[in-house]
Amino acid sequence: MKIVIAGGTGFVGSQLTALLTDQGHQVFILTRSPENFTNKPSVTYVGWLNEKDKPEEVLKDCKAIINLAGESLFGYWTEEKKKRILDSRINATKNIIHLIKSMEKQPEVLVNASAVGYYGTSDEQIFTEKTTHPGDDFLAYVTNEWEKTAQHAEVLGIRVVYARLGIVLGDNGTLPLMELPYKYFVGGPIGPGEQWLSWVHINDVVRLLLFAIEKKQIKGPLNITAPTPVRNKDFSVQLAKLLHRPNIIRIPSFVIRTVLGEMSMLVVRGQAVLPNKALSYGYSFQYPNLQTALASILIKHD
Repeated sequence: MKIVIAGGTGFVGSQLTALLTDQGHQVFILTRSPENFTNKPSVTYVGWLNEKDKPEEVLKDCKAIINLAGESLFGYWTEEKKKRILDSRINATKNIIHLIKSMEKQPEVLVNASAVGYYGTSDEQIFTEKTTHPGDDFLAYVTNEWEKTAQHAEVLGIRVVYARLGIVLGDNGTLPLMELPYKYFVGGPIGPGEQWLSWVHINDVVRLLLFAIEKKQIKGPLNITAPTPVRNKDFSVQLAKLLHRPNIIRIPSFVIRTVLGEMSMLVVRGQAVLPNKALSYGYSFQYPNLQTALASILIKHD
């Protein structure tokens, strides 16, 4: 199968490319600078968003597009940073829609990245794909606008999946930042520790993205989270145990807010999200359990 990826050189995109090529698929990665990459037998870098680029001429007979493009959430959330977070996602998705319209033969499915931030935050409520009202914070606003933009592909007759990612655990991304305090023996729960963490192993992320393409019945929101969300205090216990470090220094919420500003909501607040749709369609998680998921990543570092 020929599969197009926007945002294919990032953490998730590179792991997804490896999975797809291992399974015999042909991958086309959209990039502003294809000259900076070397094509491989199963991976082609396609110029995109430059005036002279005509990606639709290269992307013939592609069955699926996966859009992972967007500004990183990491970094102090100034108003300019927040604007980039929103605009990068909306503009990339608009350009994907434009690309689909220009293709002679349109793909069957668009899998558009989103996030569990759609649901807002809660210490009590459990969220599933049947939760239809977004939260009222910045990330909920961003993800809702992001999904509404991708929805325009449905008018073209394209099946659209909104891949709502949780906290992705892997060699890159969030986990190395979570490890850092423990490496200096100052790790512990953040704030009261009651906030939920809806995590997912990177292997399950990429397998679920492919699952969304192959399972033609799947459309609309798809929670990409493990079936066992945990409280921050329980996550910290597991992380400390595997790192062989103490878990005794509770980090007050106000300290995190002072250091990180509004971005602190990523760690001092959370939501419990269940992947009910994936499970109902028969997806089997490679890492449903937090301890084995963390061990698979951290043991490689020892």
